[in-house]
Amino acid sequence: MNSPLVVIVGETASGKSALALKLAQEFNGELIGADSWTVRREVNIGTAKPSAEEMALVPHHLIDVVGPDEDFTAAVFKDLANKAIADIANRGKLPIMVGGTGLYVDGVLYDYGFLPEGDRGEREELNQLSVEQLLKRVTDNGLDVGDVDMRNKRRLIRLIETNGAQPTKRELRGNTLIIGLKTDRDRLQQRVEKRTDEMLKNGLEAEVKALAERYGWDCEALKGVGYAQWEDYFLGTQTLDETRQKITKATMDLAKRQRTWFRRNKSIHWVDTPVNWSQVVDEVTTFLDK
Repeated sequence: MNSPLVVIVGETASGKSALALKLAQEFNGELIGADSWTVRREVNIGTAKPSAEEMALVPHHLIDVVGPDEDFTAAVFKDLANKAIADIANRGKLPIMVGGTGLYVDGVLYDYGFLPEGDRGEREELNQLSVEQLLKRVTDNGLDVGDVDMRNKRRLIRLIETNGAQPTKRELRGNTLIIGLKTDRDRLQQRVEKRTDEMLKNGLEAEVKALAERYGWDCEALKGVGYAQWEDYFLGTQTLDETRQKITKATMDLAKRQRTWFRRNKSIHWVDTPVNWSQVVDEVTTFLDK
């Protein structure tokens, strides 16, 4: 019998983390971050990583587990997340997984059988190619891009490495409640713009500059939304306002991809934002009382 697991998913800036934190306080829970950027150390402001105050209120897992320039995969996340779930449950607490990285979430929920890592030498060779060159390689090999984001270099490289093979997927994990936050587009745009302005005010420019100087622009952490959009600014070919606009657009594009990913999952219980707190509490209480 699987231990109870509550999962909070949805688009970036939809309020997932705030809801998860509140639920953890209400139901004696601990949080597991399911985000491909907050797992990385030294990327704090641009990832909207939980604050020290929030992490002091409720224990958080899988935050700051890998360096900015180190490899980290969905398969590694799955292993660490399952260990965290077991550890939290064994201590009589409620595991609550929260995040917007669909592959990380589904890898745990559907027990993905991930494919082996590719040859490091070949990966370095592929990494030297542009997105356009990688797409040509994909086409020449007759590979089906399926749901792969064709602008995402890492995803294209992985598609080539696996020759188009996909991870195996099982039935949904038992004893699991998945809550998805659904946000109106205009409201989400406003939240994204406000959050971007707060990041700029809190020192995002300095954080990106320090990372670029220490690790270079090829650093994995600097490929994320909120970071990749700065390179032209530091080259002197882009204004701060243009950088802000690029970050906002990239964040909205990310939200669209997340929305597409999660809407395919018919097991998600969708909740409109602003969240009706009593409705969510009733849903979680009903789930735990089964």
